[in-house]
Amino acid sequence: MGNHRAERAPQRRTSAAAPLNGKRRATTPPRRSVWRSVPSLPLVAGVAVLAISAGGAVTASGAGVTALTSSGSSLDAAGSIGTAAGQALSRRGVVVSRDGTRSSGEETDPELVALAEKQMAEREAKLAEIRKSAEKQAAKIKENKWLLPLDVYQITATFGQYGLWASYHTGLDFNGNTGDPIHAIANGTVTSTGYDGAYGNKTVVTLDDGTEIWYCHQTSIYVSVGERVYGSDVIGTVGATGNVTGSHLHLEVRPGGGGPVDPFNAFVEHGIVP
Repeated sequence: MGNHRAERAPQRRTSAAAPLNGKRRATTPPRRSVWRSVPSLPLVAGVAVLAISAGGAVTASGAGVTALTSSGSSLDAAGSIGTAAGQALSRRGVVVSRDGTRSSGEETDPELVALAEKQMAEREAKLAEIRKSAEKQAAKIKENKWLLPLDVYQITATFGQYGLWASYHTGLDFNGNTGDPIHAIANGTVTSTGYDGAYGNKTVVTLDDGTEIWYCHQTSIYVSVGERVYGSDVIGTVGATGNVTGSHLHLEVRPGGGGPVDPFNAFVEHGIVP
């Protein structure tokens, strides 16, 4: 026989130890690497960035300077975690609140605000004036009260007087200056305009009840036949055309288009004392 050693089959080691004196030896638990329980550096850096971001947002809002400091202290105590967080923070840059990035151009200019308020006040005042005027005119139209034909005047001749006229005076004379505006005394429609002998330039307005009002000796006539006029509308100007001795308005009142009546009494009946 040669000196050949019998080859033994390789034996598989098991974690169980061979029994000693009939007792099983205690099993030693396998050693685990400490570094397996420590999170990976990218994960740590991500968590640190989130923590720093939260602390930076609080810091930018003016309420959390201590939050950022306490976060830094915790990370420094962790050694390499603090280093990774610092690097991540340096790469990320400074966190700034969105409010702090607004440009000054977005702020409202006090002068523009004041100007807008002034224009609004002027507009409201103008609208109030227009409303007041419209309400006044509407009231006049509703009541159809008569108005005086001239703003400034003197009565220089009354109805029925004798003197310079062929027979007697058929109207009421309102003394005025040439060019003074003549107002319609009530609502009506223009039925005649033009030159009429001794009456000079004359406008006839027929009121809604059929009464004709004659406005005579005018310098200018501002209305046309068929035009609708309302009390206080300017229909012409005072003049000295026709048979006159000076500038004035000769006004006649002719109910139903017939003969003249005393204008003074007609005014009083409609609530006006000339």
